[in-house]
Amino acid sequence: MEKIKLNVLGISYSQTQSGAYALVLSEENGSRRIPIIVGGFEAQAIAIELEGLNPPRPLTHDLFRKFAEIYGIKLIEVNIHKLEEGVFFANVLFDNGDKQISLDARTSDAIALALRFKCPIYTTSEIIEKAGIVLDFDKEKGLTEEPPAGSTGKTKKERPSSSGTRKKQLDDKSIEELNGMLEKAITDEDYELASEIRDEIKSRKK
Repeated sequence: MEKIKLNVLGISYSQTQSGAYALVLSEENGSRRIPIIVGGFEAQAIAIELEGLNPPRPLTHDLFRKFAEIYGIKLIEVNIHKLEEGVFFANVLFDNGDKQISLDARTSDAIALALRFKCPIYTTSEIIEKAGIVLDFDKEKGLTEEPPAGSTGKTKKERPSSSGTRKKQLDDKSIEELNGMLEKAITDEDYELASEIRDEIKSRKK
């Protein structure tokens, strides 16, 4: 079966499911996208790695990566191999130097691990045909078409409407104040706020 490589395009707040997020995967050599709805914890684990944030204490996926590294286990690849009733199924392929072992995993966990191990993510042509959609990008609004959410990539995320007030508050801060707020947000493990502050700092440096 043909394997198609995917890249993590971004993650954003779901516009259709309260408290959920949309992880968007992009076909490496094509224009189709696969949106996958994930929960808040899973979204946080993925977003932290995408944003390059360093939590003061290791999250579950960070601990798993460290454990694997200590015992010489490598994550070779992630495969999203089945789509059934709207649910994506994945497996992860490990190598300990002597043999390779494939394990079932939730797709969100598999992708969080793939980002940390920097290994490729694959799916099948059948899944791309069933779930792949072509989205139009808008420079200001991010993805302009549903379902069920949008993403502007790694540099900026769409936020719930309530984030507008917080954005205005960040606008009034200096770079030095923002850097201080960023350190505190990471220490407090408020990664959503940390991501917003980092986006604001990046936008001012352009």
